[in-house]
Amino acid sequence: MIDTQSILDVLRPVQDPELQKSLVELNMIRDVQIKGSQVSFTLVLTTPACPLREFIVEDCQKAVKQLPGVEKVDVTVTAETPKQKDVPDKQSVFGIKNIIAISSGKGGVGKSTVAVNVAVALAKAGAKVGLLDADIYGPNAPTMLGLTDAEIKVQQGKAGDILEPAFNYGVKMVSMGFLINRDQPVIWRGPMLNGIIRQFLYQVSWGSLDYLIVDMPPGTGDAQLTLIQAVPIAGAVIVTTPQNVSLLDARRGLKMFQQMGVNVLGIVENMSYFIPPDLPDRNYDIFGSGGGQKASQELQVPLLGCVPLEIPLRIGGDQGIPIVISDSESASAKALTAIAQQIAAKVSIAAYA
Repeated sequence: MIDTQSILDVLRPVQDPELQKSLVELNMIRDVQIKGSQVSFTLVLTTPACPLREFIVEDCQKAVKQLPGVEKVDVTVTAETPKQKDVPDKQSVFGIKNIIAISSGKGGVGKSTVAVNVAVALAKAGAKVGLLDADIYGPNAPTMLGLTDAEIKVQQGKAGDILEPAFNYGVKMVSMGFLINRDQPVIWRGPMLNGIIRQFLYQVSWGSLDYLIVDMPPGTGDAQLTLIQAVPIAGAVIVTTPQNVSLLDARRGLKMFQQMGVNVLGIVENMSYFIPPDLPDRNYDIFGSGGGQKASQELQVPLLGCVPLEIPLRIGGDQGIPIVISDSESASAKALTAIAQQIAAKVSIAAYA
């Protein structure tokens, strides 16, 4: 006789490859149904952007088909993203499960491009995503997300004004770019910068989010310190190019997060090589090669991926259509999607650690 217990027993050895724990023990197998020779159940992953989704489903089906009399196994896949652990003396943002900082040691390495595309890729996978543009002095995220002309609504809440975030491509976003004129410079000292970042965290109607991606300004200054001291951060991602000058600054940025007790999820090497549009089978190492891999090994943090430089990637940023939307089969879009999956997986691992 096939029953629920026998199905759970054969599934018990099947592990989540990232967490290296039994799916049954993690309560990821639910709603087991048996109809004659057909078995169905729900597989609840730790993130909608799980990079090993198909692999896990296949392992589950193989395990259950070992039972005599089972001919068909249907698996419905959903996800419940775990919330990052609370940290003493830091105030979580209500409704937000995980805050992820995308940072860089210096400007001009494509940090905002990575942040925007990672956010959109996670949203495409089915996650609830927000993007906080903390680059107060150079707020470019609205342009890249197609929200240049968006208007932020302000509501009156119990604790003061509450901003309603703009929304596009499945991502909620706030940015200083919504609050100033296009050519207006932000001439602020540290305390004012501190104040606006805290407002973007606590006085925005974010709702329920699996991930809040924070596009940090370059460097190791007030914005980084404000974020680290204010909220528990699920992890930080450092963006660099293969160029030595960029890598030197990236190492400093990475070390800052580590010294402040923030889990560094890994390094993203952007502009790894150039793919000419007329010769898509060729690539050119304009900024050198192997720098991200070398830094990853020396600093003992993962290399999350390498993103090539393609003209459509730049065009998408200028036109407000992220490459993961405009050309999802391009080399850069595939790399950015894989990076988003790696980030989500590592955040889940940290939450279960």
